[in-house]
Amino acid sequence: MSVRFTLNGSPVTYSPAPSERLVDMLRNLGMRSVKEGCGEGECGACTVLMDHRPVTSCTVMAFQAHGSEILTLEGLERMGVLHPIQRAFVDNDAVQCGFCTPGMIMSAYALLSSNPDPTREQVAEALSGNLCRCTGYVPMVEAVLDAARRLRGS
Repeated sequence: MSVRFTLNGSPVTYSPAPSERLVDMLRNLGMRSVKEGCGEGECGACTVLMDHRPVTSCTVMAFQAHGSEILTLEGLERMGVLHPIQRAFVDNDAVQCGFCTPGMIMSAYALLSSNPDPTREQVAEALSGNLCRCTGYVPMVEAVLDAARRLRGS
C-alpha cells in the first residue's frame, strides 16, 4: 500500500511497512528534526503538524498520513533563512541541547498560526506537551512571545 501526502510543501509517495509509524516514515524520508524521545506521545520531541494541527508522530501510523499535509521543522526554513520562530528561539537562548527544540517550535508555530497575539499562559499551555530536561521553560516562552511580536511586525 502506498501513502500519498504532502511533506513540507512537496508531494510524496511512500510505501510504509504495515506497522510503521509516522515518526519512522519521516525519519526514513530524511526529516532529521523529528526525534523520538518516549515512543508514547508524552514528551513532544516528535511533534509535527498534520493538517495544521500538532501531533506526536510516534503515536500516528504512517498510513494515516495518506492525503494529509505534514509540516516538519525542515519546512519552516526558506532558502537558508530561519523562520522568525526559529530565529527567536536562537536569540532568546531557548535552544539548549536541541533535542526538544523541533517539537517546541512546531507547537509554537501551530499556536501562532491560529493566535498571533497569545498571552504568556496560552504559550505555556501550547508548549505543555513538550518536555525539556535542560531548562525551566522560561526562555522558550519568551522566545514564542518574541516570535509573535516579530510576526506581527511590532
